[in-house]
Amino acid sequence: MRLGGPRRRRASVASVLLIGCAICAGIGIFTLAVRSLDPSPEIAEAVHPDLLLKDASSQSSGGEEVDSGGGERRKSCATVEEMGEVFRDGFFTESLRVRELIRAHFDLNGAARVRGLPPEQFCKRGFVLGKASEAGFGNEMYKVLTGAALSVMLNRSLIIGQTRGKFPFGDYISYSDVAFTLKEVKHLWRHNGCRKKYGRQLVMRIDDFVKPLKTDVLCSNWKEWKQPIVWLQNTTDAVAAQFFLKNKHSDMRNAASTLFGHPESLHLRPNVYGELMRILISPSQEVDDAVNWVLRNSEDPDISLHMRMMNNRSPRAAQAAINCIRKATSNLQLSKPRVVIVSDTPTFVKGIISKTSEFAEILHFDHKVFRGNISLSADKLHSLEFRSKDWGPAPRWVAFVDFFLASRAKHVVVSGAHRRVGTTYAQLIAALAAANNMGDGSGGLNFSFLSSFQSNLLAGGLGNQIGWGHVWNRFAGPLSCRGQPNQCALTPFLPPAWWDGLWQSPIPRDVKRLAMYGIKLSGFGTIDEDHLLSFCNSKKKTVRTVPIISD
Repeated sequence: MRLGGPRRRRASVASVLLIGCAICAGIGIFTLAVRSLDPSPEIAEAVHPDLLLKDASSQSSGGEEVDSGGGERRKSCATVEEMGEVFRDGFFTESLRVRELIRAHFDLNGAARVRGLPPEQFCKRGFVLGKASEAGFGNEMYKVLTGAALSVMLNRSLIIGQTRGKFPFGDYISYSDVAFTLKEVKHLWRHNGCRKKYGRQLVMRIDDFVKPLKTDVLCSNWKEWKQPIVWLQNTTDAVAAQFFLKNKHSDMRNAASTLFGHPESLHLRPNVYGELMRILISPSQEVDDAVNWVLRNSEDPDISLHMRMMNNRSPRAAQAAINCIRKATSNLQLSKPRVVIVSDTPTFVKGIISKTSEFAEILHFDHKVFRGNISLSADKLHSLEFRSKDWGPAPRWVAFVDFFLASRAKHVVVSGAHRRVGTTYAQLIAALAAANNMGDGSGGLNFSFLSSFQSNLLAGGLGNQIGWGHVWNRFAGPLSCRGQPNQCALTPFLPPAWWDGLWQSPIPRDVKRLAMYGIKLSGFGTIDEDHLLSFCNSKKKTVRTVPIISD
């Protein structure tokens, strides 16, 4: 009897554990089924019919079937091409709306109007600083563009920061006159007597985005800030400005969604950064001459291909990109398209040209052959040896010719890579090209941004697309199918910053990183709003300011 009792208790405990495991498994499957339902009815209507699986043959696109009830079967993961289908339509009309919003903003808050205001009005003005160094072009340009986006959201004028009297990359980029320089604002502040007559000191409030415990992107109402100048630092990608979409204050959420759209509506993603670049920057005369030298003063290219290879010459990456170009050519019904190829790895370019010249007219900027004035400036942005793997062996100025050359594409920009697809550089090429081709918007737009993935990059799904600067990072979690074949996927011109859409899910690294900002993120990307409010209420309030005029 003494032996029998313990055995029965152990058997009872084992039964309970088995039942508990079964319940957990059932909950897990149910969660997957529920997560596959998009909260936006428009997206659900547009995408789900293609993803409903009626028979086992549909499994070829990847993803285990999950019974969602009613006899219908839904996939538990998606391929990159399936994820990209939501970006097929919608950005054109939204981009036109944002273009008008940006135009109206700079008409009202641009330097041309504001510098002529009477002193009592000028001294009440607010400004946003966008300041960059001369490191990687994509990351640094996003710092300026984030400042511009924040100026729109806060209804303030834009200041583009200078270093020793020069704009960032000022030898190769021309900036429009819609923005101020800090030097001019200081002069006008003194000239209009803002401190002496109106008692308003010229100070700047600084917020550092990469310091989660100190930044106020989620917890503070920036519209109520009284400091004349605000600066959101270290915004090296498209994500930082979109954090305001989840700010605890409705004023900030509304301002952000007016510019960026609602995060759950992935089918309505305006080309915000392309429209900002269109109004803010253009190539310098020397860079423009180099671009026209490549084009031979002929028509703009149909397609641009950017390959971030980092000194690698992967034949798989090349073949996937070629297939993507062929797909785009077929969709456009072009007999022999003009294709621009740019890459950080010149030897890779030579290899891919030999494989594409049979069906396309290939254009490429060879700086060693070019003989123009810009080559005299090669020492100004020389390649740093320790960054040669990242940036490539060519002189730094070549990247600007490549950028403005690729952004002349009329129909398609394709991004491929050895490891991570859709870098900030490629994002901005596609964004500017799309903005350039919208014209006045009257004729519609047939323009696409495509991501080319070779199959070995997708063995574990999109899990290696880490880093907030990469366009597919917000899709890199467990809803991304493993073992995908080559993919040529439609890609958003505005990379998402959150995980509200269909098939979006975070990687564990981002769940941990968001927790530092006060965001409790589930494995499928949902946010605990009560947790954010509690975090904000308990957060130590710090205000960092610096005087701009000390006298």
